Amino acid sequence: MADPIISVKDLTVVYGSHSVLDGVNLDIERGEVMVLLGGSGSGKTTMLRHIIGLERPTSGTVRVRGIDVNACSAEELKTIRRTMGVAFQESALFNSMTLEENVQVPLFELTKLADPIIEIMTYMKLAAVGLGESAKLSPRELSGGMKKRAAVARAIAVDPEILVFDEPSAGLDPIVAAGLDELILFLKRAFQISMLVVTHELSSAFRIADRIAMLYQGSLIAVDSKESFQASKNARIRQFLDRVPDSIGHSAVVQNHFRELAGLTGAKT
Repeated sequence: MADPIISVKDLTVVYGSHSVLDGVNLDIERGEVMVLLGGSGSGKTTMLRHIIGLERPTSGTVRVRGIDVNACSAEELKTIRRTMGVAFQESALFNSMTLEENVQVPLFELTKLADPIIEIMTYMKLAAVGLGESAKLSPRELSGGMKKRAAVARAIAVDPEILVFDEPSAGLDPIVAAGLDELILFLKRAFQISMLVVTHELSSAFRIADRIAMLYQGSLIAVDSKESFQASKNARIRQFLDRVPDSIGHSAVVQNHFRELAGLTGAKT
């Protein structure tokens, strides 16, 4: 087998006295869609930031295409980032620019292509996400779903080998979210892009994933096919999949409080 395109080994991240990631190991194979699940505060975004080289870990390594992103030269890191596209949760579009200008930012910064070639590539990337006729619009004129697709167009502008998505479906209605899932699958088929997708959306995860990893309190508790993950008997995974809330340790106090409120309002409990 070929080496994994992303390899995380013993990744540990500590902020002050707070451990965010504790010896995490994860390999992402070439051409696969890896979905990273986990509750709020589980370390998903921290892990994403270390994979794309925005932060340095307390210990451990992150290798992208075989290169340690924390031990390489600035030129090597620039080359690595040239092979990665990132679509942020809030889209992160520049409001002062049109949609086509947003997509052109990485093309001007990371390539030496002539302007006519950049114009052609910009249209191709916008057309690939269904926004070919919206190039002259500004971000404020776009719906939430259009902004998400625009962020994807910018992420794929330089034909990356790797795409990283941070909560791509957040804030979208189910129909628009489903369309974004199909876009991700189209990009995988058409361009053979390896993807890491951080999400809370279970329906999306089971639609797009080849494998699913789950973080809990800074540790990976599962890395498996989506079929095996869905059938897992692990208590924490089942709680997440079945949407079971944490038990409230002071439930008796809470119940008494509501009884008191009900007595004051005359409501029945």
